[in-house]
Amino acid sequence: MLLRIDPHSAEPLFAQVAAAVRADVAAGRLRVGERLPAARDVAKAADINLHTVLRAYQVLRDEGLVDMRRGRGAVITDAAAAIAALQGDIAALRERARALGLSPDTLASLLREGDEGNSHDQ
Repeated sequence: MLLRIDPHSAEPLFAQVAAAVRADVAAGRLRVGERLPAARDVAKAADINLHTVLRAYQVLRDEGLVDMRRGRGAVITDAAAAIAALQGDIAALRERARALGLSPDTLASLLREGDEGNSHDQ
């Protein structure tokens, strides 16, 4: 698992850990049924608090991406396949935004706004 933590980022550390796992799933580096490293090992390697890693794993569990079981640790669920399948669509969207002169931040903002708009419709 490739883990890049920026302690100077405005994004909380737990969110960075969760984002790294999502990115590895999307890139196919983590697959359905694979176990994530023990939270204690991740915390030590990244030089962050164990509870920060556990919070990230809980966020991923709440999203349905990870199943946490006593004795087995955190395991990637079937949701990983759906995320990996979106990679082509995401790459095409990024390329289209780039061709239109939109920055990655603008594209991300548009996606967030679109998501917020959908939650109001329900």
